Amino acid sequence: MCFIVWPILQITIALVFNHLSDSKILNFSNCLRTRTWEDDGKFYKRFFRISYWQKLLPDGAAVLESGFRKKSLQQISVPYLDKFIVETYRAELIHIFAILPFWVFGFWSPPIVILYMLFYALAVNFPCILLQRYNRPRLIRLRDRLIEKENHDS
Repeated sequence: MCFIVWPILQITIALVFNHLSDSKILNFSNCLRTRTWEDDGKFYKRFFRISYWQKLLPDGAAVLESGFRKKSLQQISVPYLDKFIVETYRAELIHIFAILPFWVFGFWSPPIVILYMLFYALAVNFPCILLQRYNRPRLIRLRDRLIEKENHDS
């Protein structure tokens, strides 16, 4: 039963967040902003060695046709980077909310299964959350440098 319910829950969560407008996603940006201790994402590189394993994670946009591909930069422009930044917020929200339904399995499974489902949810989603938190400040810095360059060139 778990093998049927988990994909349904996770795809439903992804579809809901993919149908939210960018402005609605940005309403969460203050909650998800980079904290000082994250050192503009460098914390994740130092402590989680994210640069070694980030390429191993799948891009969820490959599953959902409406998704924004985040595996690599497709172009370098301010509007594209703005969209990419919004999509990192969206991806982080999807993965945070995808952890939350772990308790649902307690309705028909022994209590220990709830703990297994929590571990599964964290194992599957936590690396993706870390990746968004690592990449977003880097994208923001790149976008800000582009804006600065455009203003300087004008």
